[in-house]
Amino acid sequence: MANPTPSSTTPTPPAANPGRNPKRKRKPKPKAAAPSALNPNWAQLQSKLPHRPASTHLGKRKHEAGHPSPSPAHAEPSPPAETEVKLEPTSDDSSLTKAVAIDCEMVGVGADGGKSALGRVTLVNSFGNVVYDEYVRAMERIVDYRTRISGIRPKHMNKAKEFWVVQKEIAELIKGRILVGHALHNDLKVLLLSHPKKDIRDTSEYEMFRRERKRRSLKDLASEVLGAKIQQNEHCPIEDARAAMFIYNKHKKAWEKSMKEQFRFKKKLKKRGKKKPAESNGNDPNIPTVLL
Repeated sequence: MANPTPSSTTPTPPAANPGRNPKRKRKPKPKAAAPSALNPNWAQLQSKLPHRPASTHLGKRKHEAGHPSPSPAHAEPSPPAETEVKLEPTSDDSSLTKAVAIDCEMVGVGADGGKSALGRVTLVNSFGNVVYDEYVRAMERIVDYRTRISGIRPKHMNKAKEFWVVQKEIAELIKGRILVGHALHNDLKVLLLSHPKKDIRDTSEYEMFRRERKRRSLKDLASEVLGAKIQQNEHCPIEDARAAMFIYNKHKKAWEKSMKEQFRFKKKLKKRGKKKPAESNGNDPNIPTVLL
């Protein structure tokens, strides 16, 4: 019996792809070289650069849609920086106004320089413009210029005016006007002048500015009322007179009202004082009575 032939049902190997060489192997893709392999200094440079997070399309879309990126949780708004207030004139008008402010700087005379004498005097108008500013030659020999406070130096005396000249000019300028200043009794004392009390506006005497019934310095008032820093080093009479005037201007309405009330009350007291003696004469036992 003949050996059986292989069955026709035996699977045959798949036909080879005519476009593909079975003997050719696929080459592996070359790996990207590390930055350090391309440049030995790149790794060192990269470590020094600040790390920046990669931007995403989502964040970009949010930004484009008008949604701001969220701020860090620890970020807080910084407080606004304090701006220094400078005392400058409020107008170009340099004419004499109804109210003028005065400030004097003193020098030391006498044996030990402890006695005060006028060294400089300044007047400003209601707008803060200077209407008078002169150095004054003291009648006695100056022992202490008090430069640390007054700002006056020996060279300023070269063009200084005589005291009597300055006194006369100041008297004419303040006559009939409201005189504003701080501790005005000191300024009037060195000027050897007086001024009607009803026309004096002293920032050291105004009741509204006192603290526990104590007088306060012009420096303290300027800081609180005007927000300005003055008298940091040498005093400037222009700046001090301007500060007193601006403080007065800020409280002028209430201040003038209180002054009117005070003088109205004083007039009533004077009238009552005059009536009392006249009324008491009828009961005076020393005055003889006439019997009818």
